Amino acid sequence: MKHCLSLPLCGLITLGLLVASPAFAQPRLPAGYFYKKLLNGLEVVVIENSKVPLATIEIAVKNGAYTEGPEFSGLSHLFEHMFFKANRDYPNQEKFLKRTQELGAVWNGTTDVERVNYYFTFDKDSLDAGLKFMNTAIRFPIYREEDMKKERPVVDGEFQRAESDPRFIIWFDSQKYLWGDLLTRKNPIGDHMVINTATPEKMMIIKDKYYYPNNSLLTICGDVKHEDAFKMAEAIFGDWKNSGFDPHTKFPIPPFKALDKSIFFVKESPIAETPFIMYSWQGPAYHTDSASTIAADVFSTMLDMNSSEFKQTLVDKGLATSASLYYVTNYYTGPIEMVVVPNPTKLKECYDAIQQQVTRFTASNYYTDQQLATAKATLVRTKIREMEKPSSLPSQLSYHWCSTSLNYNTDLIGNYQKVTRADIDKYLNAYIKGKAMVAGIILQPALNKQANVNAFFTSK
Repeated sequence: MKHCLSLPLCGLITLGLLVASPAFAQPRLPAGYFYKKLLNGLEVVVIENSKVPLATIEIAVKNGAYTEGPEFSGLSHLFEHMFFKANRDYPNQEKFLKRTQELGAVWNGTTDVERVNYYFTFDKDSLDAGLKFMNTAIRFPIYREEDMKKERPVVDGEFQRAESDPRFIIWFDSQKYLWGDLLTRKNPIGDHMVINTATPEKMMIIKDKYYYPNNSLLTICGDVKHEDAFKMAEAIFGDWKNSGFDPHTKFPIPPFKALDKSIFFVKESPIAETPFIMYSWQGPAYHTDSASTIAADVFSTMLDMNSSEFKQTLVDKGLATSASLYYVTNYYTGPIEMVVVPNPTKLKECYDAIQQQVTRFTASNYYTDQQLATAKATLVRTKIREMEKPSSLPSQLSYHWCSTSLNYNTDLIGNYQKVTRADIDKYLNAYIKGKAMVAGIILQPALNKQANVNAFFTSK
């Protein structure tokens, strides 16, 4: 099964919550969701969903790029790959894989900016065996040098494949300017040198910092009964030892420095057969401005509508083949990114139109009340569709457990309906209008020379 690395470039809309609850409070949960916190601090959510006779288990850890200084950049991703290699009960990958086959498991893991997660889906009758399998993998990994020699080039290969995509190149260069010295804390794919020189000792450093029950969420979803699932979880994971400290207090995340000026750059690349333009801003952080994370999603959804002035100006008039704006919800400063694929014959006109659109965002007539209502309804429908696949529910929940709170799923639809024009204006004025940004364009050298892009693609 292919491992998955999650990158902001995918443009997935991630969503925030208006009010975060205290960590000790019993969370509000939808019907069919049940919560228990074990004595060792492990939070357990059981989702009863009998659509299919399957069960999915997932463990999510508050770890990822945001915990990585330069010396560890990309090791959370490598750690994810090593999770599926060897452990105390299955001391080599052959035995590990044989056990997944015996369980009939479909499995994978992802590494993101603020979450690492691992999950298995199998027949509901294998729940107890599956939980024991997960328990051994998360608690008792073995980092064999021979396995690391095999996996380092696999992980680095993902990086190299990304570098063959001009969209990734422009995104990566934009991130360097947007986050400065803290780039590694927003880049889950990592650093070539760090990945290729990783050692078992470095893997243990990550494990000893973050892999504890009091920094993890276990989700059990499917054709299960919550009473039985809680008993299994407690019996299997109850003796997992608490760290005795809060990892994010002991190893605090440094604050991201605000941009002090706008930066425009032109990137030439022979592989950029299609030019790409990207604008980036530092957006809201969930822990300081959760309301703006909701307003950001509503505004981005409006811009993505075919009837929006944004799409009509750029796409309908032939200045670009596609254009989108999205915000990625993070507990710590999430990015706002606009991606435009310009018409190669109208680069200057497209650039001028983008600049004009950004200034128009806060105009009172930029969108209608009907467009606002339609955007809210679209987000609600999207959420409903996301709930249709039981095996995806743990991953949806854990993303928000790591970056927002468990109350997210319960409050989301209601919070969208509460968004007003004033909320959207507050968001735009705080993070986009008149704010420093990073703007880049990537294109082939011949097209750059022909269009003289450097003459107009500037901050002025």
